[in-house]
Amino acid sequence: MLKLGGKIIRIHAVDVHRDLTLLKVSTSRNLPEVLRREIAYLVSDQEIPRGFAHYLLLEKHKHLVEVLLSDSDYSLLPDDYSYIDDGDIIRLSADRQSISVLFRASSPHNSILVTEQCNHYCLMCSQPPKAADDSWILDEIESLIPLIPKDTRELGFTGGEPTTNRERFLKIISLTKSYLPRTAIHILSNGRSFKDPAFAEKYARIELHDAMIGIPVYSDDPTLHDYIVQAQGAFDETIQGILNLKRLGQKVEIRVVIHKLSVQRLPELCEFIARNLLFVDHVALMGLEMMGFTRANLDELWIDPVEYKDTLSKSVSILARYGMNISVYNHQLCLVNRDIQPYYRKSISDWKNEYAPECLSCTKQSECGGFFASGVKFGYSKHLTPF
Repeated sequence: MLKLGGKIIRIHAVDVHRDLTLLKVSTSRNLPEVLRREIAYLVSDQEIPRGFAHYLLLEKHKHLVEVLLSDSDYSLLPDDYSYIDDGDIIRLSADRQSISVLFRASSPHNSILVTEQCNHYCLMCSQPPKAADDSWILDEIESLIPLIPKDTRELGFTGGEPTTNRERFLKIISLTKSYLPRTAIHILSNGRSFKDPAFAEKYARIELHDAMIGIPVYSDDPTLHDYIVQAQGAFDETIQGILNLKRLGQKVEIRVVIHKLSVQRLPELCEFIARNLLFVDHVALMGLEMMGFTRANLDELWIDPVEYKDTLSKSVSILARYGMNISVYNHQLCLVNRDIQPYYRKSISDWKNEYAPECLSCTKQSECGGFFASGVKFGYSKHLTPF
């Protein structure tokens, strides 16, 4: 698991009042001087080019601090951040002596947190919502997007609920289209804002060339869905949002997190989707992440994947029979039936992906999605069977 943020050893700023907030990282000594003024240079040896806005040094290179000019701003980072590379984007805080890695150019799994606010309180939420005003995040995103490399293949937006501030959400999506016109966009939303036809139409008018909204539906029974998301009336609003988006020709993915509550009616839910929402673009059946509220509600949610593997097979076969586009995410190969393999995906983001000790001898580890780091730490199936 990669460490994406935390305290660092030292930030040295010549001008203590200078804003260090967002910086793009470069390893190139040959950048034109006019570009250097906005960029942090990643130091790796004694040949340190001059004129960069900031210099980043790993602890193993701390002896190179003496090579820097006395008027240079620099940060000394723990070696945990040795993965930082050319094109990455970081946030530095001189006041807090901290760093956050907001974008990694080499990763296919970059997601931008839009807000921590949400009108759901899902029992298994891995990013528990907060009520505090965090509109500063929206300001930061507007500064971040122009820094992201133009050849980025995919970018995600997540929350909280990204549409909490509807107008700012639309502004950010429009900005993304302007600066990253060839980048595929994936938005995680509970879909309820799109029940408003006017808002759905404003989103559609942006005309993103390749965008998908991933919307969770946890049961065909509205009462059970509403209980899982802890919001009365959520099911009806979510389905209406999906219908509005598809009426406007927008791509929609239905996401189902599988746990002890949702698996009870998983085949019925898949039948409901196939009969009533056949026009959605993708259905993702997902394993549970052991973070946030999941750990607090573990007794109510945890079920060993071995116990539902036949139910998973039955559910996938229902969707497949209707010709739907299906993926099974966040599972381990040895814990699903063989008929799942055509739909199986290595899906866990690289920065939080790990393997259990039992997996070390497995001949299919390179094909297996492994675990969330939290799953390895807090508990997983005792039925792992290495190939």
